[in-house]
Amino acid sequence: MDNNQNKPQQGLQIELPQALAQGEYANFAIITHSSSDFVIDFARILPNVPKAQVRSRVILAPEHAKRLLQALQENIYRYEQEFGTIRIPNQPARTANPFGIGKGEA
Repeated sequence: MDNNQNKPQQGLQIELPQALAQGEYANFAIITHSSSDFVIDFARILPNVPKAQVRSRVILAPEHAKRLLQALQENIYRYEQEFGTIRIPNQPARTANPFGIGKGEA
């Protein structure tokens, strides 16, 4: 018999500091990788502004990047089941680059 079956599950407590609670709007992401890390830079592109500003950088181990991909896929599936298909105008269905800019390199 598994002793863990009788133990109550311990929940993970996550703290959201007030300074981060409002979030940061990003409409562009640049993803690069090396053999040991994935780097996702979240940026904001504004009309008539020639330079995009990186607002946040997240560095992930490859295993966590894949978990993030799976979690996003699951959540997009749930979203579309509730609200309908997310449409991306003028974009081929299989591309992940919304602005047609060349791929990043690490």
